[in-house]
Amino acid sequence: MSTLSAFLNPVKVENKEVIISERFQEKGKSIPFTIRPITQEENDEIMRKCRRKDKKNNTESFDQIGYSHELAAAAVVFPDLNDAELQKAYGVLGATKLLKKMLLIGEFATLAKEVRDLSGLEEDINDDIEEAKN
Repeated sequence: MSTLSAFLNPVKVENKEVIISERFQEKGKSIPFTIRPITQEENDEIMRKCRRKDKKNNTESFDQIGYSHELAAAAVVFPDLNDAELQKAYGVLGATKLLKKMLLIGEFATLAKEVRDLSGLEEDINDDIEEAKN
């Protein structure tokens, strides 16, 4: 018979270093991004932020692109996307805007995939998004 100890002491998913781009280098060496897994509680909050309600006919839509951007930005531990100096260097305010300005589309896709994998999402997140729409 199982006990609650497995639920009281789950295996922790560690942060992960990933090379997103060869463009970010120091002393000739590529510098990795550090990402962390996103919990379902955090995911719910991000999904809530990405829902849009049309005030005229009370229909609700879901900003799938915004969701992908917010999810990726929330997972980045390093570099600190909230760092004022870094945001100023790229001429933006906000972590999500900074990430979009820093990365090329292929780099962003790599980061988004790494975040999904680390967080335990299947490659296709459309089921979660469909659930958020309802």
